Amino acid sequence: MEYAIGDKVSLIIGRPTNLGVNVYIGDDQIDGLLYHNEIFQSLELGQVVDGYIKNIREDGKIDVSLQPQGFQNVIDQNLSIILTQLKARQGYLKLTDKSEPELIKEKLNMSKKAFKSAVGQLYKLKKITIEEDGIYLVK
Repeated sequence: MEYAIGDKVSLIIGRPTNLGVNVYIGDDQIDGLLYHNEIFQSLELGQVVDGYIKNIREDGKIDVSLQPQGFQNVIDQNLSIILTQLKARQGYLKLTDKSEPELIKEKLNMSKKAFKSAVGQLYKLKKITIEEDGIYLVK
């Protein structure tokens, strides 16, 4: 099967490498690579997850991501994650721009940079307030 950058695909998680985690793409089980710096959730050998074609290199190797490519797709997904978590926790998240990156990754499966960007967007949209102890959903 021919793949294009941005295609949503099914990934089977393989073995870790120095660069990331080997994956098998689609029914064809074509080899791909998921880089360590793009993994924000725990993955198990043999686990099937949705992924996206990030890059098809000249040597034919394929790089994949667990997040859709494109700034707006990622922002929309992150906004949704934060709003869902706020609603599930009575409108409060004990996370701020001073929270440790590992804590943000553990709670929201996103990087600190992505968290800060999404929080800024939600604040501009007047959907949240930012306090010293965390973020609150506007009622």
